[in-house]
Amino acid sequence: MYRSIEISKRAGTLRVTTAFARVFSRPSAVGPDAGTLAPAMRGVSIPGEAGATLTLDAGHMALSLGPAQGLDARRMRVVGARLGRTLVAMGARSVNFDNAHAWSPSAATRRTLAQALAEGLMLGTWRFDALDGTASRRTPRLGTLSVHLRDAAARDGFRTGITLGDAANAARRIAATPPNIANPRWIAGEARRLGRTLGMRVRVIDFAKARSMGMGGLVAVGQGSAAKPCLVTMEWSPRRAKARANAAHLVLVGKTITYDTGGYSLKVNNGMKGMKYDKCGGAAVLGAMRAIASLKLPVRVTGVLAAAENMVSNDAYRPDDIIRLHNGVTVEVTNTDAEGRLVLADALSYACRSLSPTAVVDIATLTGGVGVALGPFCAGYFCEQSPLASLVERAAESTGEALWRLPLWEAHRDFMRSQHADIINSNPLRSAHPIQGAAFLSYFVDAAIPWAHLDIASMAASESAHELTGVGPTGWGVRLLTEIAASMA
Repeated sequence: MYRSIEISKRAGTLRVTTAFARVFSRPSAVGPDAGTLAPAMRGVSIPGEAGATLTLDAGHMALSLGPAQGLDARRMRVVGARLGRTLVAMGARSVNFDNAHAWSPSAATRRTLAQALAEGLMLGTWRFDALDGTASRRTPRLGTLSVHLRDAAARDGFRTGITLGDAANAARRIAATPPNIANPRWIAGEARRLGRTLGMRVRVIDFAKARSMGMGGLVAVGQGSAAKPCLVTMEWSPRRAKARANAAHLVLVGKTITYDTGGYSLKVNNGMKGMKYDKCGGAAVLGAMRAIASLKLPVRVTGVLAAAENMVSNDAYRPDDIIRLHNGVTVEVTNTDAEGRLVLADALSYACRSLSPTAVVDIATLTGGVGVALGPFCAGYFCEQSPLASLVERAAESTGEALWRLPLWEAHRDFMRSQHADIINSNPLRSAHPIQGAAFLSYFVDAAIPWAHLDIASMAASESAHELTGVGPTGWGVRLLTEIAASMA
């Protein structure tokens, strides 16, 4: 892996010529660079698989873009990831893409394709090595990969792609950090460091303050742990913004359960393994805030992290407890393993009442049921306001982070009613399992505020090799949330 990837003004030592899969039998076949590329490319068979490489001569590589038809950002990310892994194996330090201007006659398209290529390079060459020890057999990082592109539009897009890929990888680092290090206080520290670096205002509501503010869900979930819960807000407020964008205030809310034992509804059959990834919603918000501030998007955005550790102790909350949340709604606890919605509920209520948002998007590893319904192919989302839903879907299409909209009806809300309190946190019936979470959360969002809920439980980490990110945390949602913010700007 590389420590970083950067744009270079100087041509690289490894020349990479991108080409569609075919056999070049005459100089004109290589397009605008025929005069310089023909000697190396004449008669060469370019592999059909996107991202495949072929060494032409010393210091010159052909990179397949796949079939001539259908080249888009989604495919270009895969090309970047596969190329990145090849470059790491080669130990390459500098690369020159010599014909980026041939990707498309449209500068806007070249910019988009170059951004996707950079995202793929960043995502495909990352690994978590912060805790490698003296017995590690893994090769050290290579340092910086310098990339040169002559085309101005491609260069601009590549620079944006580096920023987005770096933010997604930062989220992956946070997700992978183990629970003996990454507790709620550590999350607050990460937010503070990011705020200082990028000029964001960060506020931490600690356990005592949360209790005094009536955040019964956050308090209950985290009270059993020695590492007490907190609510973190990070505000990006650009100095210069168009009047229309400046009026908008997007609030991103992330479930940040740093470890989930299930509480007294204890996870069994090795069900706790991987529960450090229950903070991936919060990690995505942290990553998105990093990207938004780095890109200096001209729109006000606040990230809210509901951070807690769900543990078992004599102080832990129990099934049958009834708790009162931030907006006064009372909740009968039926399952302490449905804890994420309790911390999110307080965060959503706080956001609506204290932050004056024009739109709220929450992101959470909330239900195993969404994976049963949709598999590891896309996240589920809920949104009953068409303008926001359209914006979210356009962002999903643009970033390749796929979503599928699920229903949220009044009948689903009624399904969460309690005999002894206002609502229950989980219906003992498994029916409509992912919708139960959204229905519960709907009680804590003002009806007048556009709201979308993203359930990323099946997308936050991959157990098998993913074409972009390999095995482990994916950073899913960072690019999607950033694109939502950019669209509002």
